[in-house]
Amino acid sequence: MLNRHGEVFRTLLGASDLALVAASWLAAYGLRFRLGFDAPLGVPEFRSYVMLLALILPLWFVLFRARGLYEAQRTSSLWRESSQVFTATAIGVGILVVATFFFRSYFYSRAVVLLFFALSFVSVTSSRLTVRGILRVLRRRGYNLRYALIVGGGELAGQVIERIHAHREAGLRVVGVLSDDPGRPGHTIVGVPVLAGTEQIKQVLQRHKVQQVLIALPKEDAHRLEKILADLDDETVSIRLVPDLLHVLTLRSSVEDLDGLPMINLRESPLVGWAAVGKRALDILASGLALLFAAPLLGAVALAIQWTAGRPILYAQERMGLDGRVFRMMKFRTMVSDAEAESGPVWTVPDDPRRTGLGGFLRRTSLDELPQLWNVLRGDMSLVGPRPERPVFIEQFRREIPGYMLRHKVKAGLTGWAQVHGWRGNTSLHERVEHDIYYIQNWSLGLDLQILLMTLWHGLMHRNAY
Repeated sequence: MLNRHGEVFRTLLGASDLALVAASWLAAYGLRFRLGFDAPLGVPEFRSYVMLLALILPLWFVLFRARGLYEAQRTSSLWRESSQVFTATAIGVGILVVATFFFRSYFYSRAVVLLFFALSFVSVTSSRLTVRGILRVLRRRGYNLRYALIVGGGELAGQVIERIHAHREAGLRVVGVLSDDPGRPGHTIVGVPVLAGTEQIKQVLQRHKVQQVLIALPKEDAHRLEKILADLDDETVSIRLVPDLLHVLTLRSSVEDLDGLPMINLRESPLVGWAAVGKRALDILASGLALLFAAPLLGAVALAIQWTAGRPILYAQERMGLDGRVFRMMKFRTMVSDAEAESGPVWTVPDDPRRTGLGGFLRRTSLDELPQLWNVLRGDMSLVGPRPERPVFIEQFRREIPGYMLRHKVKAGLTGWAQVHGWRGNTSLHERVEHDIYYIQNWSLGLDLQILLMTLWHGLMHRNAY
């Protein structure tokens, strides 16, 4: 939303990053070979390690730039910037390992490389967070500010102002609003004064120091856009267009560039690229370990089902997952065979007569869900996500509940944001969908870990599990 940092600041930031990277490489050498640790192959020449900086420094600069670390970070989170540094550093170390493998005439210590990875990530991240913290304190105190004018009234303009006010540390201040609503001049929107109508934009710019114009026209005023842009043709202000998508149900919206043509993604899954890799790695590691440690329990439940109800022990049911793909979800059998032969597909009810003697206990304790760890390991499901539903019910829900199909923009989960807040079993579908969409819009690995901890903390038993 704000102008990019000045060239001088970006140059200084890049020089600081590279200086810390170089210092980390040399410090890693010193920690490994100058502190008295055993070196069976001897102490390598310091000069050889210094010469490798000719590869490291340009490589790190390219990677940092490619990860967006020299773009404006005023409105991005601390976590996002740290993850950008981590990803660039990890890729750089990977390339470095591969590249030095071909230097057959010389061997670079693996301990030095690992120390370098840790030192460079910690030092660059700490430096950037320190700079970010100083700048945010200064901006909160009124320094290094940028002033904006909002063009457009109504709910959209109000949301833009609220977002700006919620991030004072970003250094953006709204001087006023231009609105063509006849009742607006002399009034305020979220505490910001309405200065005039949109036709007076040039006069307002002459009276106020403004660097940014944010055009947030409601869809009914979209026809005014061309005239407003024409009035700004000979002005030096930066212009940002905020599309009115409040009437459109969106999911993690983003903007892409197609050879100079901007495209707005309205329903973009958050799980792409490294995010998808990280979530899948967590699923494989956790589900694999869980299956290993739960093997005795799984065996005991299987024997109990065999003893009390006979075969089959497992029950596979069609469910809908990522992008609407249907998969077979595994559960321990808790009902009599052919339970839906007469009734057809129906939801379970309290004291369901179709349950076996052991089935009620397995459902109340959620032990019947344990085989779904295999679905997670296979990739049909994830540990965390919206609970999958049967296709036969989805055909009804998608017509009755707005946005229901957005749940399928991520993999179905063994547990989810809705479930840890009590929305499972025979509870409100609308509330469940709202919680699922919140999860998708706010997804992060940290949120996944929080949900897993909440699941363990609250236990697997629930009054609506029957």
